[in-house]
Amino acid sequence: MKKLVLASNNAKKVKELQAMLAPFGFELVTQGELGVPEAEEPHCTFVENALAKARHASRLTGLPALADDSGLCVKALDGAPGVQSARYAGEPKSDARNNEKLLAEMTGQENRTAHFVCVLVLVRSADDPRPIIAEGDWQGEIITEYRGTHGFGYDPLFYVPAFGKTAAELESGTKNGLSHRGQAIRLLAERLKGL
Repeated sequence: MKKLVLASNNAKKVKELQAMLAPFGFELVTQGELGVPEAEEPHCTFVENALAKARHASRLTGLPALADDSGLCVKALDGAPGVQSARYAGEPKSDARNNEKLLAEMTGQENRTAHFVCVLVLVRSADDPRPIIAEGDWQGEIITEYRGTHGFGYDPLFYVPAFGKTAAELESGTKNGLSHRGQAIRLLAERLKGL
């Protein structure tokens, strides 16, 4: 198993990524397990924030690092919550408050299209001049009430028309096969095979 430090302390995200990376021979160790504090995420794009987080974790551990920056982009809200998805309703982070704010912002909106974005960045060292970048995009719609108990974040409000279910109603295997994170992981794995 190849050891990677994951630049995240989100337990649900760690579990999801570990399940998807295990078949490719990677063992994830969270930055928290190694005493690494969270990095600043001052940028307005997913790729810049993911790169900053990966470099930070690699610099403090000396290990290759993987960072994920992901979020929900809603057409009617000009792409919001975007990179602020985890903190949409302010600090401290709260899925429940974020979802309530999203529902309030979407009141009266006819266009309910949205997509999840995931950008994964893997650096082999803190100063890696050629980070490996993989992106995934998952199209859906925002519904008006919560459905489902699986997943996390905005999953209970993110409806996938092709399946007639929200992300929170999908079993984890199905979700991982469709999701923005699943797409990005598979692309990352393909790029790693070529190295």
